[in-house]
Amino acid sequence: MRRYLVTGGAGFIGSNFIRRVLTVEPTATVINLDLRTYAGLRTNVAELDQLDGHEFVHGDVRDEVLVDSVMQSVDAVVNFAAESHVDRSIAGPRVFLSSNVVGAGVLLDAARRHRVPKFLHVSTDEVYGPVATGTVDEQGPLNPSSPYAASKASADLVVGSYRRTYGYEVIITRSSNNYGPYQHPEKLIPMAISHLLDGGTVPIYGDGHQERDWLWVDDHISALQLLLEVGTPGEIYNIGTDTRSRNLDVVMRLIDLVGEGSIEHVADRPGHDRRYAIDSSKIRRLGWAPTVDLDEGLERSVAWYRKHRDWWEPLVAR
Repeated sequence: MRRYLVTGGAGFIGSNFIRRVLTVEPTATVINLDLRTYAGLRTNVAELDQLDGHEFVHGDVRDEVLVDSVMQSVDAVVNFAAESHVDRSIAGPRVFLSSNVVGAGVLLDAARRHRVPKFLHVSTDEVYGPVATGTVDEQGPLNPSSPYAASKASADLVVGSYRRTYGYEVIITRSSNNYGPYQHPEKLIPMAISHLLDGGTVPIYGDGHQERDWLWVDDHISALQLLLEVGTPGEIYNIGTDTRSRNLDVVMRLIDLVGEGSIEHVADRPGHDRRYAIDSSKIRRLGWAPTVDLDEGLERSVAWYRKHRDWWEPLVAR
């Protein structure tokens, strides 16, 4: 029976991860540590409270005393805790630097002292910055553009320092853009769907030709579960579909699926990276591959948000 500490487990990816773990590992125990910010929603995991294996702890990963208490007798840490919206990081970077960097350091220090055998630090492909041509593998230089990406790159460097200084080996994962159920409607795909379902227009930054690799959230989670079993401690793994689509094309496809709607081009945001392109061949050699392509994932997303207006409408109203 594995005992997990999942940080940020009331957020988008974290809540989906916990739901999957408690489904496929019914004897597992998950301590879900989350600060319950605007994107860490108690409703995301409320139904899991009925399961003996789910323990929700309201708290901050920067709280050294609390983190030390929940780290005891843990077999695996999966760190999703992060401020993650680029626009918010541009408007106010301080909380990103504190939560994403200091929080990672507090977790690492406690896990090292308690000799936790497995630790996954969940990062992002945005740490590499824009990739004009070709793809970037795990040896690529860190070149973040936004305060959010810089805070994640900084946390990755802290992880690396714990390996070299203390011999504590943590797996870093860098995934491409996730989408799927329970994603906050500030992000592109759920934002577009919510606007379209309400008969509104979808704002598109600049010309909309920014290219992203879109990864269905459950495919990301299956990669993390694989790495918990066979990943090499101290290594970095890119996780993506190795395909890219323009933001404009994604939104136009959503308009087709909803059956109505329009777009509005708005001023581009500062430092907007034009193209991300990671090479995920390293994790594919372990036997992982994505199972949901973008067309199917967008269909699933529209269906989910149609069905769960009671979940996203209050968030839009806020």
